[in-house]
Amino acid sequence: MSRHPTVKWAQRSDKLFITVELPDAKNVKLKLEPEGKFFFSATVGADNVPYEVDLDLFDKINVDESKTSSTSRSIVYLVKKAEDKWWSRLIKQEGLRPVFLKVDWDKWVDEDEQDSTPEPDMDFGGIDFSKLNMGGGPSDFDADVPEGEDDSGTEEVEEEENYAHSEPKAAAAPSTILSKD
Repeated sequence: MSRHPTVKWAQRSDKLFITVELPDAKNVKLKLEPEGKFFFSATVGADNVPYEVDLDLFDKINVDESKTSSTSRSIVYLVKKAEDKWWSRLIKQEGLRPVFLKVDWDKWVDEDEQDSTPEPDMDFGGIDFSKLNMGGGPSDFDADVPEGEDDSGTEEVEEEENYAHSEPKAAAAPSTILSKD
């Protein structure tokens, strides 16, 4: 019996990004059909454990303009849609999606944001943080201590020595406080 690798997906109006996460995949086979059939198979490991994905995509695709790219960690498919339109889901099956199928949030763009230029996550109004002495460079935390006279850690050592040489003290008797109500 074959296992299912994790499959991530994202879309634009004209294409799909389908990423099969399967490190060190061997004997990779892909079959795309214009009606929207996506079939992937591969083996992994010394035991050649088989993995498969068989999906009926939501709509028709253009097999001739689709592309693939492989790395040692995953196989990415750029699948060209037959029509330039947004799909409401990746597969025809309604209801619960297969557990191995996930949204690729790294590649996801909302329909209304597809043509806009990406904005930075945060706007700091052009502030140059390198001039604010907020770290990342040489620090002057020990400006009052001459070089070579680093006293870091001496307080901790003194406390440990005092604790080690002290006599154990008797526990104080608990006091009882009575209140008048």
